Amino acid sequence: MAMNTAFLGLLQLLLLLLPPSLRDYLWAATSDHGVGQKLQVYHPIIMSAGISCPVLEARLTDAYTPSLPHCGELKGKGWFPLWNSKQDLVDHDYISCFEEQMSLVFDPVTNDYQNRPGVETRVPDFGSAYGFSYKDDRYVSSNCPFCCNIKLRDELETLGYRDGDTLFGAPYDIRHAPPRPGHPSKVSSDYFARLKDLVQNASAKNGNKPVIFIGHSFGGKLILDFVNSTPLPWRKQFIKHLVLLSPTPSTGFMEVVTNLASGPSCIHFDAAPHLALRTMWWSFASSLLSLPSQAVFAHEPLIVTNHRNYSAYDYPDFLAAVGFSMEGMLPSTKLALPTNLSVEAPMVPTTYLSGVGIQTIKQVVFWDGNFDIYPEDVFGDGDGVVNWNSVLVFVNELKRQHSSENILFKFIKIPNVTHSEIAIQDNSLKIIMAEILEANS
Repeated sequence: MAMNTAFLGLLQLLLLLLPPSLRDYLWAATSDHGVGQKLQVYHPIIMSAGISCPVLEARLTDAYTPSLPHCGELKGKGWFPLWNSKQDLVDHDYISCFEEQMSLVFDPVTNDYQNRPGVETRVPDFGSAYGFSYKDDRYVSSNCPFCCNIKLRDELETLGYRDGDTLFGAPYDIRHAPPRPGHPSKVSSDYFARLKDLVQNASAKNGNKPVIFIGHSFGGKLILDFVNSTPLPWRKQFIKHLVLLSPTPSTGFMEVVTNLASGPSCIHFDAAPHLALRTMWWSFASSLLSLPSQAVFAHEPLIVTNHRNYSAYDYPDFLAAVGFSMEGMLPSTKLALPTNLSVEAPMVPTTYLSGVGIQTIKQVVFWDGNFDIYPEDVFGDGDGVVNWNSVLVFVNELKRQHSSENILFKFIKIPNVTHSEIAIQDNSLKIIMAEILEANS
């Protein structure tokens, strides 16, 4: 007993030597063992996770004409989980139906993307931190069951946060892109309106305290786009801090190119050919977001073939070469492709965390020009998904804009942590929790 008391006393002394935010986190984490006490919750938190994490439900109406008979078996039977479990889709031979019912079509009348005729969709559990889930439960031995901010959510609940009370989630439809001039999106505009209401309601529920946003990957990009869509006085009233975990930057990264060429890596089925979902992916408005920008990647060859190379200046030719066209899609002449660096800082206190030191694709090689086979990859630095040169340009521009107005911007690089595991790996999770606590102060 004396040894145990001495150990706890030593632990308390060691905690006092740590930076205040990290000390508070570790103090709270050891509270169940008699050291310290849990965090007093100050500011409500709204979380958003990566592109493979939100759930999507569908409902088939009489207007739906299935390409295969069994794809229409759920017609008239109400809402069902369309994008919730990979294994269910495999077990029920539903992958081809999933591809069809997930695909979007472009409506030239509204200049917008929409579902196929007879397919209605919705994102369930908006407002809940439990509205995100990993889609493949088979990998129980890996960290992936803790993907989609699940482990981070658990840590916040350990500190006293409660879903629907002080902790909230903002799941989204992964297929749509934020609205831009000349490129409207009813789905995304409605999402931003709901998110604005969620922010205001979360604040009102917690004594009018401004909220802390936590966004990972594509969820981090959406948060940035949402914040930048709001009036600056509103941001300053309702947003305390942004915590961005490896957000996908507008400066671009190579995985966007590989997804277009070879099918989406974030929606992959071991039981299906890798190209099975490529045309579905092409139909998403979101598939063209964050193409490598000319300002960062210049004329560097991104796609290499024996006939020609393609750089960030050659996207129309590259898209034509891979066959990016089908009935109902937005004409390639109207595609909003990145031509110049465009970075808009949120102008609210922001902490940006990113992994570095992980092999990341910087170039793909299709020697014979056949885009229907896997390419050879050439690697550079990054977090395994986002290229490090793009991160640096993006971060430096955010920092410059924040510095001009004397607004806090902190950039934290974490060596040897991957894009998908930044909120899972023990060391990086502790750093993230410390930053959240500091933002709460």
